[in-house]
Amino acid sequence: MTEQPAPETDTRETPQPATGPQGFRERWLWGPASRGIAWLAGLIFLLDQASKLWLLFVYDLPARPPVDLLPFLQLVTVWNRGISYGLMQQETDFGRWALAIFTIVAAIGLWVWSVRGATRVGAICFGLLIGGALGNGVDRFAYGAVYDFLHLHWGDFSWYVFNVADAAIVAGVVGLLYDGFASGPNNASKSVSKAD
Repeated sequence: MTEQPAPETDTRETPQPATGPQGFRERWLWGPASRGIAWLAGLIFLLDQASKLWLLFVYDLPARPPVDLLPFLQLVTVWNRGISYGLMQQETDFGRWALAIFTIVAAIGLWVWSVRGATRVGAICFGLLIGGALGNGVDRFAYGAVYDFLHLHWGDFSWYVFNVADAAIVAGVVGLLYDGFASGPNNASKSVSKAD
Protein backbone atom coordinates (compact mmCIF):
# COMPACT_ATOMS: atom_id res chain seq x y z
CA MET A 1 0.00 0.00 0.00
CA THR A 2 1.46 3.35 -1.01
CA GLU A 3 1.46 6.21 1.42
CA GLN A 4 -0.62 9.20 0.36
CA PRO A 5 1.12 12.57 0.68
CA ALA A 6 -0.39 14.86 3.32
CA PRO A 7 -2.65 17.50 1.84
CA GLU A 8 -0.99 20.83 1.44
CA THR A 9 -2.17 23.45 3.87
CA ASP A 10 -2.72 27.02 2.77
CA THR A 11 -0.21 29.08 4.68
CA ARG A 12 -1.58 32.40 3.44
CA GLU A 13 -3.33 34.38 6.13
CA THR A 14 -6.88 35.42 5.46
CA PRO A 15 -7.41 39.13 5.94
CA GLN A 16 -8.98 39.92 9.28
CA PRO A 17 -11.27 42.86 9.94
CA ALA A 18 -9.39 45.93 11.12
CA THR A 19 -9.25 46.22 14.87
CA GLY A 20 -7.42 48.42 17.32
CA PRO A 21 -6.45 52.04 16.61
CA GLN A 22 -6.36 51.62 12.81
CA GLY A 23 -9.83 50.03 12.74
CA PHE A 24 -11.20 52.76 15.01
CA ARG A 25 -9.81 55.44 12.71
CA GLU A 26 -11.33 53.86 9.60
CA ARG A 27 -14.72 53.35 11.23
CA TRP A 28 -15.13 56.66 13.06
CA LEU A 29 -12.56 59.30 12.16
CA TRP A 30 -11.43 59.24 8.52
CA GLY A 31 -12.96 57.76 5.38
CA PRO A 32 -12.31 57.87 1.64
CA ALA A 33 -14.13 61.18 1.16
CA SER A 34 -13.06 62.84 4.42
CA ARG A 35 -10.42 65.14 2.92
CA GLY A 36 -12.89 66.68 0.45
CA ILE A 37 -15.60 66.95 3.08
CA ALA A 38 -13.21 68.73 5.45
CA TRP A 39 -12.12 71.20 2.75
CA LEU A 40 -15.70 72.04 1.77
CA ALA A 41 -16.80 72.33 5.41
CA GLY A 42 -13.86 74.66 6.07
CA LEU A 43 -14.72 76.81 3.04
CA ILE A 44 -18.38 77.14 4.06
CA PHE A 45 -17.33 77.95 7.63
CA LEU A 46 -14.92 80.67 6.46
CA LEU A 47 -17.44 82.23 4.04
CA ASP A 48 -20.11 82.24 6.72
CA GLN A 49 -17.94 83.77 9.44
CA ALA A 50 -16.29 86.30 7.09
CA SER A 51 -19.67 87.58 5.86
CA LYS A 52 -21.01 87.88 9.41
CA LEU A 53 -17.91 89.61 10.77
CA TRP A 54 -17.80 92.06 7.87
CA LEU A 55 -21.49 92.96 8.16
CA LEU A 56 -21.33 93.27 11.95
CA PHE A 57 -18.05 95.07 12.52
CA VAL A 58 -17.02 96.73 9.24
CA TYR A 59 -20.25 97.65 7.44
CA ASP A 60 -22.09 97.94 10.81
CA LEU A 61 -25.39 96.61 9.45
CA PRO A 62 -27.09 96.64 12.88
CA ALA A 63 -26.87 100.45 12.91
CA ARG A 64 -28.34 100.82 9.41
CA PRO A 65 -31.85 100.47 7.98
CA PRO A 66 -32.56 97.44 5.75
CA VAL A 67 -30.65 97.52 2.46
CA ASP A 68 -32.52 96.38 -0.67
CA LEU A 69 -30.35 94.12 -2.83
CA LEU A 70 -33.13 92.79 -5.10
CA PRO A 71 -36.92 93.27 -5.14
CA PHE A 72 -37.20 90.12 -3.00
CA LEU A 73 -33.91 90.22 -1.03
CA GLN A 74 -32.56 92.68 1.50
CA LEU A 75 -29.86 92.94 4.15
CA VAL A 76 -31.23 93.19 7.70
CA THR A 77 -30.00 92.29 11.17
CA VAL A 78 -31.82 89.49 12.99
CA TRP A 79 -30.53 87.58 16.02
CA ASN A 80 -32.00 84.09 16.00
CA ARG A 81 -31.98 82.48 19.44
CA GLY A 82 -33.66 79.35 18.13
CA ILE A 83 -33.15 76.96 15.24
CA SER A 84 -34.11 77.34 11.58
CA TYR A 85 -37.14 79.51 10.79
CA GLY A 86 -36.96 80.93 14.31
CA LEU A 87 -38.34 77.78 15.92
CA MET A 88 -37.55 76.84 19.53
CA GLN A 89 -36.45 80.30 20.63
CA GLN A 90 -34.23 80.16 23.72
CA GLU A 91 -34.23 83.11 26.12
CA THR A 92 -32.33 81.47 28.99
CA ASP A 93 -28.62 80.74 29.33
CA PHE A 94 -29.41 77.04 29.70
CA GLY A 95 -31.27 77.04 26.37
CA ARG A 96 -28.49 78.97 24.68
CA TRP A 97 -25.77 76.57 25.83
CA ALA A 98 -27.92 73.52 25.13
CA LEU A 99 -28.40 74.62 21.50
CA ALA A 100 -24.70 75.51 21.17
CA ILE A 101 -23.62 72.09 22.43
CA PHE A 102 -26.25 70.34 20.32
CA THR A 103 -24.86 72.10 17.22
CA ILE A 104 -21.35 70.79 17.90
CA VAL A 105 -22.62 67.28 18.67
CA ALA A 106 -24.63 67.35 15.41
CA ALA A 107 -21.51 68.34 13.43
CA ILE A 108 -19.56 65.46 15.01
CA GLY A 109 -22.41 63.04 14.26
CA LEU A 110 -22.51 64.18 10.63
CA TRP A 111 -18.75 63.67 10.36
CA VAL A 112 -18.97 60.11 11.72
CA TRP A 113 -21.87 59.39 9.36
CA SER A 114 -19.82 60.66 6.41
CA VAL A 115 -16.86 58.43 7.38
CA ARG A 116 -19.09 55.36 7.43
CA GLY A 117 -19.82 55.75 3.75
CA ALA A 118 -20.70 58.63 1.47
CA THR A 119 -21.42 58.82 -2.22
CA ARG A 120 -19.91 61.69 -4.21
CA VAL A 121 -23.11 63.72 -3.87
CA GLY A 122 -23.37 62.71 -0.22
CA ALA A 123 -19.82 63.90 0.46
CA ILE A 124 -20.66 67.36 -0.90
CA CYS A 125 -23.81 67.44 1.22
CA PHE A 126 -21.93 66.44 4.36
CA GLY A 127 -19.39 69.20 3.73
CA LEU A 128 -22.20 71.76 3.40
CA LEU A 129 -23.98 70.51 6.52
CA ILE A 130 -20.88 70.33 8.73
CA GLY A 131 -19.58 73.74 7.62
CA GLY A 132 -22.99 75.31 8.19
CA ALA A 133 -23.44 73.69 11.59
CA LEU A 134 -20.01 74.88 12.74
CA GLY A 135 -20.62 78.40 11.42
CA ASN A 136 -23.85 78.77 13.35
CA GLY A 137 -22.33 76.98 16.35
CA VAL A 138 -19.62 79.63 16.66
CA ASP A 139 -22.34 82.32 16.70
CA ARG A 140 -24.15 80.57 19.54
CA PHE A 141 -20.98 80.38 21.62
CA ALA A 142 -19.80 83.92 20.78
CA TYR A 143 -23.07 85.90 20.79
CA GLY A 144 -25.68 83.62 22.34
CA ALA A 145 -27.64 83.69 19.06
CA VAL A 146 -27.14 83.13 15.34
CA TYR A 147 -26.64 86.25 13.23
CA ASP A 148 -28.97 86.19 10.21
CA PHE A 149 -28.86 88.95 7.62
CA LEU A 150 -30.41 87.87 4.28
CA HIS A 151 -34.15 88.53 4.20
CA LEU A 152 -36.21 86.78 1.52
CA HIS A 153 -39.60 88.39 1.03
CA TRP A 154 -42.26 89.03 -1.56
CA GLY A 155 -44.08 92.30 -1.09
CA ASP A 156 -45.35 92.29 2.49
CA PHE A 157 -44.84 88.53 2.85
CA SER A 158 -41.68 87.80 4.83
CA TRP A 159 -40.49 84.26 4.22
CA TYR A 160 -37.08 83.71 5.75
CA VAL A 161 -34.07 85.52 7.22
CA PHE A 162 -30.91 83.45 6.89
CA ASN A 163 -27.13 83.47 6.49
CA VAL A 164 -24.50 81.56 4.48
CA ALA A 165 -24.48 78.68 7.00
CA ASP A 166 -28.27 78.32 6.80
CA ALA A 167 -28.16 78.24 2.99
CA ALA A 168 -25.48 75.54 3.11
CA ILE A 169 -27.50 73.48 5.60
CA VAL A 170 -30.66 73.65 3.49
CA ALA A 171 -28.71 72.71 0.34
CA GLY A 172 -27.06 69.83 2.21
CA VAL A 173 -30.36 68.44 3.49
CA VAL A 174 -31.99 68.69 0.06
CA GLY A 175 -28.94 67.05 -1.52
CA LEU A 176 -28.94 64.15 0.97
CA LEU A 177 -32.65 63.56 0.37
CA TYR A 178 -32.05 63.55 -3.39
CA ASP A 179 -29.05 61.24 -3.01
CA GLY A 180 -31.04 58.86 -0.83
CA PHE A 181 -33.90 58.61 -3.32
CA ALA A 182 -31.67 58.51 -6.41
CA SER A 183 -29.39 55.81 -5.01
CA GLY A 184 -32.21 53.49 -3.99
CA PRO A 185 -33.40 52.19 -0.63
CA ASN A 186 -30.40 49.91 -0.01
CA ASN A 187 -27.67 52.48 -0.64
CA ALA A 188 -27.18 53.47 3.00
CA SER A 189 -26.80 49.89 4.17
CA LYS A 190 -24.36 49.10 1.34
CA SER A 191 -22.23 52.13 2.20
CA VAL A 192 -22.11 51.17 5.88
CA SER A 193 -21.30 47.53 5.11
CA LYS A 194 -18.29 48.62 3.06
CA ALA A 195 -16.89 50.34 6.12
CA ASP A 196 -17.43 47.26 8.36
